[in-house]
Amino acid sequence: MHLKRFADARPYDAPNHFGCFGLRLQGFEEHGPRNQWIGFSQFLPGGGAGPDATPFEKVYVMIEGEMTLIIDGRETTLGPLDSCTIPPGEVRTLENRTNMTAKMMVVIPYPPEA
Repeated sequence: MHLKRFADARPYDAPNHFGCFGLRLQGFEEHGPRNQWIGFSQFLPGGGAGPDATPFEKVYVMIEGEMTLIIDGRETTLGPLDSCTIPPGEVRTLENRTNMTAKMMVVIPYPPEA
């Protein structure tokens, strides 16, 4: 088992994100997961990400607040404990259109160079 306390999570900068503070909960560490890493993203009001895509799938799990997910012009609002999978190559935009901080967990496989 590899235990990591929330207090020990370290910040990371996510490319093409704005108004976002990310913490790496698991991954990129000795004895951590081998297949994927787990991020915790906190989006301020007006914060978001994209538009962009990755060459691998990712999973979003909303913890608190709401985020608007835009794919191919279609908007979907994710609320607490909603989750979705974004397939490889799918272009998405995320926007926090509320006045509250939105908190989301992200599960992403390691990039090939890792």
